Amino acid sequence: MTIHLNAEQLLELAPVGHYIALRIGFAYPVEEINALPQDWVDHYTANRFMLFDPVIRWAYDNVGTIAWSALEYDPRDIMGQAHSFGMRHGVVVSVFDGNAEGHRSYGSFARNDRDFQDVEVKLLQAYVTRRHTEMAPPQNMTMAELEALGMVRDGMRLKEIAHVLGVTEGAVKQRLKNAKLKLGAKTGSQAAALAGQYGLI
Repeated sequence: MTIHLNAEQLLELAPVGHYIALRIGFAYPVEEINALPQDWVDHYTANRFMLFDPVIRWAYDNVGTIAWSALEYDPRDIMGQAHSFGMRHGVVVSVFDGNAEGHRSYGSFARNDRDFQDVEVKLLQAYVTRRHTEMAPPQNMTMAELEALGMVRDGMRLKEIAHVLGVTEGAVKQRLKNAKLKLGAKTGSQAAALAGQYGLI
């Protein structure tokens, strides 16, 4: 039987907070969840820690899990500073499934009372892996749908797209409707943005 963590259970496992980046492409994740303490986020941002963060470095170079205490590269003592913000124990989960887009996902989870237990680490790894899989780009997009989305991204109106493609406005609407459905988007602009994030257009 597979156990799927919900938001409340995730909070119980990582009561001090967590950060999850799903499907990171060249620079940005498709989805980012930052539930870390705001005072830590402000301190982290003000000190420009991202380029020196041992969590990020490990997550980009590895697949699997590691306790914060086992991270070796930390020239700015970021983990020591996190400790002073109540994040005394943590674990990193990094997921890469060999996808052609090169997308990987990772999560960093924090507690203040004790190390994570093995079963908790496995639950968190399963959670990040499941979310990584759920955020995979659709494989059934047609060239016509992607072409229309590219034009939406470029700011073209429906009438213009129809004229350039030599089809009716109804045909363009249908392509965009199909694309929105496949991408789980509510608007054509959102579908175009998602397709861009996935590297489809």
